[in-house]
Amino acid sequence: MALSFCGNDTAEAYNVDRGVLNNGCFVDALNLVPHVFLLFITFPILFIGWGSQSSKVQIHHNTWLHFPGHSFRWILTFILLFVLVCEIAEGMVSDRKMDTRHLHLFMPATMGFIAAITSIVYYHNIETSNFPKLLLALFIYWVLAFITKTIKLVKYCDHGVDMTQLRFCITLMLVFLYGSLMAIEVNVIIFRKYVFFANPKKVKPPEDLQDLGVRFLQPFVNLLSKATYWWMNTLIISAHKRPIDLKTIGKLPIATRALTNYMRLKDAYEDQKKNAHFPGEQPPSIWHSMYRAYGRPIFLSSTFRYLADLLGFAGPLCIFKIVDHLSKTSKSSSPVNETITMVGNTNQTDKVIFMGVYFVSSKEFLENVHVLAVLLFLALILQRTFLQASYYVAIETGINLRGALLAMIYNKILRLSTSNMSMGEVTLGQINNLVAIETNQLMWFLFLCPNLWAMPVQIIMGVILLYYMLGISALIGASVIALLAPLQYFIATKFTDAQKSTLDYSTERLKNTNEILKGIKLLKLYAWEHIFCNNVEKTRMQELTSLKSFALYTSLSIFMNAAIPIAAVLATFLAYTHINSEKLSSAVAFTSLSLFNILVTPLFLLSTVIRFTVKALVSQQKLKEFLMSDEISDDGFRGGETSLNVETCKKHSGVHTKAFNRRQPLKDQLEGFEQPLRRYIRSREIEDVSVKVTDGSFSWGSGMATLSNISIRIPTDQLTMIVGQVGCGKSSLLLATLGEMLKVSGKVYWSKEPAYEMNHDATSSAHEVDPVFEVTGRNRNSVAYSAQKPWLLNTTVEENITFGSPFIKQRYKAVIDACSLQPDIDLLPFGDQTEIGERGINLSGGQKQRISVARALYQNTSTVFLDDPFSALDIHLSDHLMQEGILKFLREDKRTIALVTHKLQYLTHADWIIAMKDGTIIREGTLKDFQNHDVELYEQWKTLMNRQDQEFEKETEGESQTILERKTLRRAMYSREAKAQLDDEDEEEDEEEDDEDNMSTVMRLRTKMPWRAFWRYLTSGGFLLLFLLIISKLLKHSVMVAIDYWLAHWTSLKQTSETSAMTDMSDQNYYKMWYSILCSVGIVLCLITSLTVEWMGLTAAKNLHHNLLNKIILAPVRFFDSTPLGQILNRFSADTNIIDQHIPPTLESLTRSTFLCLSALGVLLYVTPIFFTALLPFVVAFYFIQKYFRVASKDLQELDDSTQLPLLCHFSETAEGLTTIRAFRHETRFKQRMLELTDANNIAYLFLSAANRWLEVRTVCNYLNWVVRNLADLEVQMGAVKKVNSFLNIESENYEGTIDPSQVPEDWPQQGEIKIQDLCVRYDPALKPVLKHVKAYITPGQKVGICGRTGSGKSSLSLAFFRMVDIFEGKIIIDGIDISKLPLHTLRSRLSIILQDPVLFSGSIRFNLDPECKCTDDRLWEALEIAQLKNMVKSLPGGLNAMVTEGGENFSVGQRQLFSLARAFVRKSSILIMDEATASIDMATESILQKVVMTAFANCTVVTIAHRVHTILTADLVIVMKRGNILEYDKPESLLAHEGGIFASFVKADM
Repeated sequence: MALSFCGNDTAEAYNVDRGVLNNGCFVDALNLVPHVFLLFITFPILFIGWGSQSSKVQIHHNTWLHFPGHSFRWILTFILLFVLVCEIAEGMVSDRKMDTRHLHLFMPATMGFIAAITSIVYYHNIETSNFPKLLLALFIYWVLAFITKTIKLVKYCDHGVDMTQLRFCITLMLVFLYGSLMAIEVNVIIFRKYVFFANPKKVKPPEDLQDLGVRFLQPFVNLLSKATYWWMNTLIISAHKRPIDLKTIGKLPIATRALTNYMRLKDAYEDQKKNAHFPGEQPPSIWHSMYRAYGRPIFLSSTFRYLADLLGFAGPLCIFKIVDHLSKTSKSSSPVNETITMVGNTNQTDKVIFMGVYFVSSKEFLENVHVLAVLLFLALILQRTFLQASYYVAIETGINLRGALLAMIYNKILRLSTSNMSMGEVTLGQINNLVAIETNQLMWFLFLCPNLWAMPVQIIMGVILLYYMLGISALIGASVIALLAPLQYFIATKFTDAQKSTLDYSTERLKNTNEILKGIKLLKLYAWEHIFCNNVEKTRMQELTSLKSFALYTSLSIFMNAAIPIAAVLATFLAYTHINSEKLSSAVAFTSLSLFNILVTPLFLLSTVIRFTVKALVSQQKLKEFLMSDEISDDGFRGGETSLNVETCKKHSGVHTKAFNRRQPLKDQLEGFEQPLRRYIRSREIEDVSVKVTDGSFSWGSGMATLSNISIRIPTDQLTMIVGQVGCGKSSLLLATLGEMLKVSGKVYWSKEPAYEMNHDATSSAHEVDPVFEVTGRNRNSVAYSAQKPWLLNTTVEENITFGSPFIKQRYKAVIDACSLQPDIDLLPFGDQTEIGERGINLSGGQKQRISVARALYQNTSTVFLDDPFSALDIHLSDHLMQEGILKFLREDKRTIALVTHKLQYLTHADWIIAMKDGTIIREGTLKDFQNHDVELYEQWKTLMNRQDQEFEKETEGESQTILERKTLRRAMYSREAKAQLDDEDEEEDEEEDDEDNMSTVMRLRTKMPWRAFWRYLTSGGFLLLFLLIISKLLKHSVMVAIDYWLAHWTSLKQTSETSAMTDMSDQNYYKMWYSILCSVGIVLCLITSLTVEWMGLTAAKNLHHNLLNKIILAPVRFFDSTPLGQILNRFSADTNIIDQHIPPTLESLTRSTFLCLSALGVLLYVTPIFFTALLPFVVAFYFIQKYFRVASKDLQELDDSTQLPLLCHFSETAEGLTTIRAFRHETRFKQRMLELTDANNIAYLFLSAANRWLEVRTVCNYLNWVVRNLADLEVQMGAVKKVNSFLNIESENYEGTIDPSQVPEDWPQQGEIKIQDLCVRYDPALKPVLKHVKAYITPGQKVGICGRTGSGKSSLSLAFFRMVDIFEGKIIIDGIDISKLPLHTLRSRLSIILQDPVLFSGSIRFNLDPECKCTDDRLWEALEIAQLKNMVKSLPGGLNAMVTEGGENFSVGQRQLFSLARAFVRKSSILIMDEATASIDMATESILQKVVMTAFANCTVVTIAHRVHTILTADLVIVMKRGNILEYDKPESLLAHEGGIFASFVKADM
């Protein structure tokens, strides 16, 4: 067929006799002019003169969208492109109806399409580079295009073309679009004044784009980049080169920061209070505040969702038309006759001809299969785009809400009344639940909120279309889905119940596991590890029973989602063939399948949305109650303005986008001032009282006054001591002056800091100020406060001490020395940069107390409150702290000091003394005042002082309590330096060559799937279940393909059948029968596959936990010394939870999506082999998409997880240390830290959400998207399996011996004879020996004392008796048997030991004494009587069955040690080891314990590791050790006779 621009159908094609504009071809040619003009002008600018300009612009300016009408321009351009595509398609369809080719029908539209793309590219470059003058070319283009299209439209009207013709409609739309774009261009000219005006308007980029730290660019990019997440390409590709961290993703934009959203939500919340008719009567509604603050974005998300759902129905409708057309084409060998009407002056009688060309109607255009295919593709693209936009907006809004709620909760915590916390009205657990659960529930509600009103519309639309297709039969299928939906809701409810039950058992299991790990040394020494292991296994079996229910309901839910569409379609088609006489066509059948799949999703999602809605209702109620909790009173609150108020925060476009000045620190904008470093020294002439209380009564909110008739003064720059009996109200007095208690009556005065200190203004001294002021506002000065119970942050030692103040090396060192912290710091692996607290090294009570005191000393405040700082310190350290820290460091610095203490020997140093009793003040004054006016009280003090001095003299110089604490810390640190972190090992690294570059090796490993861990997981589930899983999956998806194939065969065969009615009925029954059978088999296989995956996951979880627990239990004690407890617990908590509950559904979804994709591809390749050529580039693209996405998603998920824990810990820390924070007036700093942590977590989650959207718009097929998503999730989850697997490779203790247990006498050791021959011991083969060639002989029944300084090897020798350490040379022979040949269980079960730190387990007293349940009650009571505990236990409810709380916290330390003694007596071994058993108890308890040992164990061999040397003076033999060697070995009398000996020097120091 000949080609020509105007065609060669008639000679009139190029005739212009009736005017040029009356020739349709020339009018179309005229429409080419604007497009050619634009391309001619813009191409040189874009490709020749642009590079040098754009390279000078920073990356963030490339996203600066500042021309007015920007978004509207993009929307109109997208619509223009779509209309031009329709014009091209219409032209091509019309052209095919002509005898010759008419290029003018589609060529101008094609050029217009190219020009439209060029225009938006050109505009984008001009806008981002800020060259507005170049927009003049676009203005000219829009004017020319508008004029030419208007001419074309007018000529159509002149020739009688109307709205019934598609081309007329398209032209009309183009006129409107070009006119609108021209109007936008005029608006830009008017607004920016870049041309035709003398002074062009200058604009600056927004603050976010001036901040190079903001890298989340979704709010700032153009619509195309927004829709495709193109701006994410850089991050996702870079993740393949280096891991993503917080520095990589930068900061949040201002509009999405927690502070901005807090202000937005708070304004809505406070407005309700203002508008209330009766203040306080009706609490503000959280829902109303959420609606006011976030209603608009939720409406936008819902709109996107509506558009996506409506476009989702375009697919089935297009499929119906395409399949119907193909069916008719295959039925008839000739094309379907078309009715064409003749209009105009043409000789043809069946064509609609205007201006010499054919005009296609809208109906005819939409019946063209090629057009429908293109529309189907475009509808799918748009549907995915709108759906992802809806998801993103909803998720971003949910994240913003969560940030705002967290800020509201935190602000409330800082204002909480102390009585609320102390009286249990607001608990730490409640706060943690609000932060971790309730805010997330409300966030998830916003995620799912658009579904609430989108789903009903989707369901109604689906049912209407099905009814249109199938009639009454459709309602039968829809009824099947509707009737089974409640069952799905019931399953979801049971699923939630099972999840809660599992959580309860998991908590109990973790508690038991934690007890095992904390007491593992005792369990191994007593050979009880298997008993306690069985207890954990018993709880685990209960947990597994609950997990079986969890797995069952998960399987049923998956099964219902897969099976109900099959059942609904089967019921519908059977009903259709039974009711209707007409045949079931392929078009109707496959369109119905598609509609049913659409209909099932909202019906099942409805149950999930309802559940989350109910949870959100409960969460908002809890949140509302918390926000209405009592706050600290205004007259007592002194911590500065706690509201997250930002005066500079201005509203901008509905959000507070100018809340911060980038050049000013956040903390300076949150509050008007922060305490200066330099402290102002007050004049004593002006002020002599720092704090004064007059006629004060204070309460904790219970109604009764805790403190009454309080009238005191704390002199300025002096040392005030507050003394009195335990419980008399000393600590409460300090808190009352700090404003933490409810003031019932009276007044509290604080000296006022000069304005100089408050405002940093040197000129303020000119102002007159009152010397004191009443605390009626929030003006009290910062007080360095050390609480009785030390409170530490989960951060480094240095940051705990400096506490936000600048680091001054000289001052810091002086504080460290004053608190004797340097020896403790030297033991830590990273010195004072070591993290302490929950996430770091656990310190003893004394060490925590000294760090808390050091914090108070370091702060440069005028007032210091110390609440019983000596309570956890030994007498040596107390004396050092008093002399160096308080009297020298604080007092010489002219600080006002209030010291609560029981150490009365320090009263001589006090300038002022306040004596208390029963919540009242007995007297205040100097010590001389008490001596003169209250002789009786003074004499009591003198008696107590003498007693305390005696305790000081009895403290051994060699080993104080502090030294023992340091030794415990040293043991914890001992092996860590020799041990690699098991948690972070990557097994695949062993496979790499040593000479490869480390970074490239790490990055290559990051891109690889952890196949070894994956295989370990699958094999842990059992090969039979694995085989069943693969086979059932293959069969299921084969049957699914067979169902569709049979349906296609059934419907197509009926259309060509010309047999009799009887034969036709027989064939129909035949196809119906087999279709029913296939559907039934498919439903059964759906159930089998879902059950198989869950059961295999359950089996794997069971086996992995069992193996892990046994490996940990059997590990040597050095493993527990070198591995942090938290790291081990994480394997049993977070990692086990992932293996239990997360991996199975992910694995099921991955296998289902993968098989669906493979089966679809298989069918396509079978039906259309040529599709293989198009498949190759698609596979290549998919490979790279999943490769890059998996790495980025893994990093972002790990970043999201790692930023959650610090946030939760910060809330817990704040709630626990509320009084300290408020005393220091550090609320602002802690709020700033909370905002930073919240934003860090939110930015990670936002980027993860954006990455998921990035993937979904690139994998148009939903199942392909889930393949990649599930691969990424599974890769992250397999990290848990890898971590567990790394612990499965640790070395176990050798429990087997060379002697069979039956060969060991039952009463061994009967005599208690011990021979130590050339013994060498070490903790690890990589470490030096701790005992070197030790030789000793202990006769039966002998009492032996072993002493020596810290690190001499005493405890190591005691552990060697139990083979807890590595005996690499020499041997120990007990009663003639070499212990190295005995099975470990036999050896340890025959010896007894009492450790320095008493360990009790939760359970009954009976269980703690005899876990093996071998002893009678009489024997247990006898042991308790010997330990002086019988009367105390009898007084408890239940006696022997009385419960012991976790760690034995319901008993004192002394009672716990006596229980340990009773436990040793119950065993009745002939050998007892006492490893510094009296180190942590008072002298009275020690005396009892020594007496009991001498009587109850008179016939036993007792080896005592001595803490106080005087305790072994009565021993039969004394061994003195130093650095792993025995230096002295003799009777104590003989060693004392040698005055120059070591033992003699120890005894002399101890006297």
